[in-house]
Amino acid sequence: MKIFVGGDHQGAEIGKKIVEKLKEEGYQAEYTHLPNDPSDDYPDFAFDVCKHVLEEKDNIGVLLCGNGIGISIAANKVKGIRCARVTTDEDVHHAKIHNGANVIAFGGQSLETAIKWIHLFLETPAPSEARHLRRIEKIIKYEGCA
Repeated sequence: MKIFVGGDHQGAEIGKKIVEKLKEEGYQAEYTHLPNDPSDDYPDFAFDVCKHVLEEKDNIGVLLCGNGIGISIAANKVKGIRCARVTTDEDVHHAKIHNGANVIAFGGQSLETAIKWIHLFLETPAPSEARHLRRIEKIIKYEGCA
C-alpha cells in the first residue's frame, strides 16, 4: 500500500509536510511530481494522484486544496475513484467504512489534524455490511468499472 498526496498551490506546503511525517512513521508515501505555482489548477493534481491510487488495490490518496471541494469533484470524475471531502473525524470514518472511499480530500487543516485523519482513514476497515457493499457495487456498475 502506498499513500499518494497532492494539492494545488493552497495545499502544497501541508501536503509535502504530510508526506515527510508519514515517511518518518514508516509509510510509503509520495507527493505528486507535478510542479506547484500560484496559477496551478486543482484538477491536474486530483487526476495525477488518482491515477496512482488506481495502480494497486490498497493504495490511497490524500488531496488538498483551499477547502477540499473542487479537488474532490475532480477526483470523482476518475473511474474507480471514490473520493470524499472530509471535515470531521466522523466524515473520515464513514467515508471509508460506509462508502469505500479510496481518496479523501480536505483543505485548511493543521498538520496534526491532517495526520490524525489519515491515520483514522488507514485504521478504519473497508466496508463489510451488505447494504454498504450493495451501494458501492451500484456505483461501480454505473461508471462501467465492473
